[in-house]
Amino acid sequence: MNPTATRTPAPAQPPAPASLHAVTPVRLLRSEWHKLRSLRSTWVTLLTAVSLVLGVGLLMGTTYTSGGGDSDIDTVVLVLYGTLLSQICLAVLGILVTAGEYGTGLIRTTLTAVPHRLPVLWAKAAVLSATAFTVSLVTALLTFLTAQHFLSDTDQAASLTDDGVLRAIAGNSTGLTLLALIALGLGALLRSVPGALGAFVGGVVILPEILSALPYETVHTALRYSPTQAAAALGSATPLPNAVPPAQALLALLLWTAATLAVSAALLKHRDA
Repeated sequence: MNPTATRTPAPAQPPAPASLHAVTPVRLLRSEWHKLRSLRSTWVTLLTAVSLVLGVGLLMGTTYTSGGGDSDIDTVVLVLYGTLLSQICLAVLGILVTAGEYGTGLIRTTLTAVPHRLPVLWAKAAVLSATAFTVSLVTALLTFLTAQHFLSDTDQAASLTDDGVLRAIAGNSTGLTLLALIALGLGALLRSVPGALGAFVGGVVILPEILSALPYETVHTALRYSPTQAAAALGSATPLPNAVPPAQALLALLLWTAATLAVSAALLKHRDA
């Protein structure tokens, strides 16, 4: 009698684990943050921006005298006058975040890993926003407090608890951050660092100044909502002459930023890398 052969059942296979390389929002943010902080250009542009704001603020504080030509200028505007220069540095950083990857070819690898594409743009914008706002706010607070050490006996003496001062400092940082996001959008649109920088400096910074020389009231009214003038209105503790209220300035700047990012997102979705 032949014994019936018995087969040992194969062991059940464990369920396949989730992919260790799945693209998630958190991993995408970490990737963009790693790319941003690992670039030497990031630290150079940020250090330059901080140095300009702090240096100009100290210069204003140490050389100011009561009753001079600057006595009618808002205290926060006077102390943070260097932001007019630092906004270019942050714009360069925003452009490098997007257009810089096209220059090196790294964008192909990034979009291959994230084929849906748009999360890449949003992650870049989020990382840039957090970096620019944090650095700008800390720098503005440090500059204001340091400059006020020299202005304490002048008619520009002020403190953080004075009406509008903290709002203006936060508004200054918000304006710089949104301008940097506009530059990031231009970088994604033009895919060229020199081209995007020229578009930002020429179209966002210089063109409104040229148009303001035209003798048309309609043009002057429209220019009050331009990105740079809206950012300036956000950074003043007292209303600036011919400037829109801070709430309107913030809305205008948000719309400019949203429009730039929306156009760059549409093109990123449909253009080849």
